[in-house]
Amino acid sequence: MTFNSFGRLIKAHPKEIWHSMWLEMPCLHLRMTTERFVLEDQCGLNLLFCSNCSRYDYREMLHNSTFCLVPRGRRLGSFRFLEALQAACVPVMLSNGWELPFSEVINWNLGAVIGDERLLLQIPSTVRSIHQDKILALRQQTQFLWEAYFSSVEKIVLTTLEIIQDRVLQHTARSSVMWNTHPGGLFTLPNYSSYLGDYPFYYAGLGIKPYSRFTAVIHAVTPLVSQSQPILKLLTAVAKSQYCAQIIVLWNCDKPLPAKHRWPATSVPVVVIEGENKVMSSRFLPYESLLTDAVLSLDEDTVLSTTEVDFAFTVWQSFPERIVGYPARSHFWDSNKERWGYTSKWTNDYSMVLTGAAIYHRYYHYLYTHFLPSSLKNMVDQLANCEDILMNFLVSAVTKLPPIKVTQKKQYKETMMGQSSRASRWADPDHFAQRQTCMNKFASWFGSMPLVHSQMRLDPVLFKDQVSILRKKYREIERL
Repeated sequence: MTFNSFGRLIKAHPKEIWHSMWLEMPCLHLRMTTERFVLEDQCGLNLLFCSNCSRYDYREMLHNSTFCLVPRGRRLGSFRFLEALQAACVPVMLSNGWELPFSEVINWNLGAVIGDERLLLQIPSTVRSIHQDKILALRQQTQFLWEAYFSSVEKIVLTTLEIIQDRVLQHTARSSVMWNTHPGGLFTLPNYSSYLGDYPFYYAGLGIKPYSRFTAVIHAVTPLVSQSQPILKLLTAVAKSQYCAQIIVLWNCDKPLPAKHRWPATSVPVVVIEGENKVMSSRFLPYESLLTDAVLSLDEDTVLSTTEVDFAFTVWQSFPERIVGYPARSHFWDSNKERWGYTSKWTNDYSMVLTGAAIYHRYYHYLYTHFLPSSLKNMVDQLANCEDILMNFLVSAVTKLPPIKVTQKKQYKETMMGQSSRASRWADPDHFAQRQTCMNKFASWFGSMPLVHSQMRLDPVLFKDQVSILRKKYREIERL
């Protein structure tokens, strides 16, 4: 364990635990008799100031340290404090009376060791008494706090504004749990709900499960002219699911709504809503009719059986904070063009599950509408493209986790759709190029690439096992 220290020169009594302790900028010195601390003796112990720091890499030592002393100082203390957070080095605060940043909402006892500068020689015994599990939790919290609130000027400013808003609107203020647990206060919009159980990322901590029903949202962009159209088959298949509470048809077609008798009779309610301005982003609006936690998002030409719908939903119940579905895509870094690329090739990993056949929590509709800037949503609406990529960016930025693909199914579109329909946008030669552009525009706004690759695919237990087909719960999936 390395103990980093910053500040002025201090010399302890030689009979104390610390035989020699040097707190000197810009070098680091710490000599200790215990094996738990590493000797960083880059400058002579008799020197008051360090003149040569070339032997050690400061950043490397910082990232290899477990604890970092942060002493009193004007600008120096704040700077070293943020450096320690970034490096996952637990700050040991030695500045009595120093108000830590955002202490109104952040519980710094979860991510730092608060010491007393008058009892400096007790620090070694204090940190030795901390259990390894606690040390891990402290280091994890430093990374969460850095990423959530301090990693950019924008986040610092936004956090400040959100704290001020919570002061003014106390009836909708975020709780301490929202500020101090993943994903943080900036991604937890309090106007959505004051109950933690309404947010997908708090289920595990609260020991609860999402509601065991879903609402299907089918995005329709072509007129209903034939009883053999894919959307009608899809309606029938989804309605047969034991988990389906209702079906919403989002009518984004330029033609008028079809008569009620044109829709198939189903055992669940079918609600037809005309899309707002008939733009792509309207499929992710937080409609009041979305009453279930789970949203099954579908394109009108998606081909799924009832069994596939049921299996995807049961998987989502175990991962309610993620996108779970069928069509997988991936991103990559094109070193020749120095930009991000998008691919639909069948590879050994993926980083996106498209919302043409996917399940996710309804909170992401609210977050998409109220968190993302209008510039990105306007881009999606103008191109009539990339809304599924943007949703994947958003969910991955919140969770820091990849989506989940289920079963081996790769083709999820109705191949017989007429080429004159708007759904044939997939065949447009500009469609793929637009998605490449979207990838880089989205990454630029988020400040980094939030998408995470995964090599995991979930199939039903006993899938293709050499046992009787009657013993398999999702036996129809093997026949598809």
